[in-house]
Amino acid sequence: MSLDKDDIRAAVASNILTEPQAASLMALADSRRGTRENMDGLDEPFELFRGFNEVFIVIGLIILYSGWMGLTGINIFLSDDANLSTLIYGVISIVVTYFLATYFTLQRRMVAPSIMLVILMALSGLQVGASLSNLFGFAGASLVAFAVSLSALLLVAFYAVFRIPITVFFIALGVFVGIGALVVQGGVNTPSFNDFFMLTNDGPYAYITIILGLIGLGIALRFDMSDPHRVTRRASAGFWLHVIAAPAIVNTIALTLFENGTITAQIILLAFLAAMALFAMIIDRRSFLVAGIGYIVAIAITVLEGNAAIVILILGLGLVLLGAKWEGLRARIMDALPGFPGKDKLPPWGLTETSL
Repeated sequence: MSLDKDDIRAAVASNILTEPQAASLMALADSRRGTRENMDGLDEPFELFRGFNEVFIVIGLIILYSGWMGLTGINIFLSDDANLSTLIYGVISIVVTYFLATYFTLQRRMVAPSIMLVILMALSGLQVGASLSNLFGFAGASLVAFAVSLSALLLVAFYAVFRIPITVFFIALGVFVGIGALVVQGGVNTPSFNDFFMLTNDGPYAYITIILGLIGLGIALRFDMSDPHRVTRRASAGFWLHVIAAPAIVNTIALTLFENGTITAQIILLAFLAAMALFAMIIDRRSFLVAGIGYIVAIAITVLEGNAAIVILILGLGLVLLGAKWEGLRARIMDALPGFPGKDKLPPWGLTETSL
């Protein structure tokens, strides 16, 4: 069911909507319709700033926060109760960041300052969490788990109010670090970097990585399917979840296979990367391709040695062509695939003159 302008006028006549509300609704509908009609299917929503004024404000926020940390750091150093002072200053930072977000995010709709405020809110949450951990007597992995979990919960509340897409990236990162710290606290040895991505290493860390990656992917797909035309911030939130979920899934499996070193493992790795490329085309997200490119280069260098440069050259050419013809190739793939649950909720596809 859809509403046209006559329906909106009837709603005004029936006192269901006021004239300003009707005007705003029509403007929103026209904007969304124009966005859909002008989308060429080539781009994922990705925006860091809308002008140099936003960059200027971000620089100001960084300097402001640095000055605040310097000033409070001196006071904490001279304080008889550093933990309590740090807690108070962290709470002040949270409150100030909240009110800055009401202006720059809700009123001005600025992108870069909003992203910076998410980072500042996360740092303030870590400060409060670390202070409370010290007051409670936590140390080591317990301190990390508590501080990171508190920061992630604070970001959940922050996202509920301001809906800044990149917030979900830091929430997911906080969940990952927090669970890892809890596992260490449970008696498992402190992991190295490779432990998080090597299924053959001791400890559960690589399995945690891939499980959390799959959960993140599921949530990201839920965001995507709720906005297949990618005209709302839900699609942008899905993008940031894909950014963190794709490396967690691809790197864990690919690094494990690559480190195996056998020809069989490398063939399986190439097949896995091809499957991820197909999956990326189906869901119209390039992050899975980006996560796997490095492994193809590494395999080429390892196996082909002196001839690797030719393969890398061909790979680069292929990526350029893929980026230029993404929409047309995706349309052919989607048309060739049989129907499956959720296919109609994926970003639309279809051949156009620019995609042929």
